[in-house]
Amino acid sequence: MNLVLVGYRGSGKTTVGPLLAERLGYRFLDLDTKITEATGRPIRDIFETEGEEGFRVHESHALKSIRRLDRHVIALGGGALDHPDNRVMARRLGRIVWLRAPAIVLWSRISGDESSTLNRPDLTPTGGLKEVESILARREPIYRHAAKHVVDTVSMKPSEVVDAIELWFQADDTEHE
Repeated sequence: MNLVLVGYRGSGKTTVGPLLAERLGYRFLDLDTKITEATGRPIRDIFETEGEEGFRVHESHALKSIRRLDRHVIALGGGALDHPDNRVMARRLGRIVWLRAPAIVLWSRISGDESSTLNRPDLTPTGGLKEVESILARREPIYRHAAKHVVDTVSMKPSEVVDAIELWFQADDTEHE
């Protein structure tokens, strides 16, 4: 069994993921890192040369390549569930947890994270908060439908998010025995 973290960029997946994996005795895998390792190129470069559709193809290939993993916490990119086939693969990977935050909080986190702004391209011509609001509005129903559990990360420290997920995961695991 795996735990799959989903949510918009800035929701805390790559911060919470390794902490959660350590707590559970699992390994951590970031799908975006897997893509950059497989292609030998940064995500921004893939977007610039192949566009978002090209990147999504790499994302689907990366998801297929990890389908037999077990006992991992896996962080998916914010748009990984946009494609219906990826949603099916993610569900087969394990229990999906949506790390949720409102657009203004996400934008604040993204704009304050230099590596995020350097490595991730804008997805719309507007960029900024308007982009986060419009894409989040489109993705929230997808996250909601896919997730078995939702954790609001607005006012929680990463360790508190880990606590919340661990408690749910252990309770959910007990129900499945």
